[in-house]
Amino acid sequence: MATDALALIDHLGWKKAHVFGHSMGAMIACKLAAMAPHRLCSLALLNVTGGGFQCFPKVDAQMLSLAFRFLRAKTPEERALVDLETHYTKEYLEETVGSCTRRMVLYQEYVKGISSTGMQSNCGFEGQVNACWTHKMTTKELDTIRSAGFLVSVIHGRYDIIAQLCHAKRLAERLLPVARMVVPHGAHLVSHERPDEVNNALMDLIKATKSEIKPEEWSAQPENTSETGALISARPITVMVRTDAGVDATAAVYNLLGKLQLSFLYLIGMILMGFELMRNIVRVMKPVRVAAIES
Repeated sequence: MATDALALIDHLGWKKAHVFGHSMGAMIACKLAAMAPHRLCSLALLNVTGGGFQCFPKVDAQMLSLAFRFLRAKTPEERALVDLETHYTKEYLEETVGSCTRRMVLYQEYVKGISSTGMQSNCGFEGQVNACWTHKMTTKELDTIRSAGFLVSVIHGRYDIIAQLCHAKRLAERLLPVARMVVPHGAHLVSHERPDEVNNALMDLIKATKSEIKPEEWSAQPENTSETGALISARPITVMVRTDAGVDATAAVYNLLGKLQLSFLYLIGMILMGFELMRNIVRVMKPVRVAAIES
């Protein structure tokens, strides 16, 4: 997909471009930046993760409930209800728009959109999951981006339950000194919840690129909060704690158990999807009784 994006840039005759990707699109943008860094003016990553284990959302009762409802959603109405809760904050959905809530307005839009395009196919969903799961940015690729000379802005909704904020902060930290972290108040579709803040962050990036601000100046600006509430933090804060070997071993075991838990949940998810697929196949292949017609 990164190669497709590069082919599009070639087709349009653009020598360089400002590249902006959201969610899985941000993963693709990262790969594009590593493949052809000389073709980028700047890079903006919105609600991004590093792939693999980082694609797992925060495991809690809310997410398990949403995952269960997502797998069981068979109609546009059921899917729309799940999507709204994963895309936006509850505060945003409960805002009043005219005579009803924003939730009702978006619900109608989502149902209309899903109905017109059809429910996502199993092949499409499995392909998306596989692409995110196998995505990985190597140290060499990140070094390529960091040394390419263009600026990077990592923009992430503070309450995103799909792509966890901590992974985006870690990626921004690995891209220092060329990266700046911007954290607006919002969820996974923060560009819809806080369009002004996201647009301002993008314009700051483009203006800084045009004025040829040095990477150190871009990332060394002090933390501040914009008038609209977006926390701008160029340097993610890292706390280094020195411990003895015993505590280090305990931390390593804890991290390993965390990964095993995520692997177990991923396996359960794959089993559930396989079960649903087999049930659909059986339903399609099930013989249909035909009544005999007497002549």
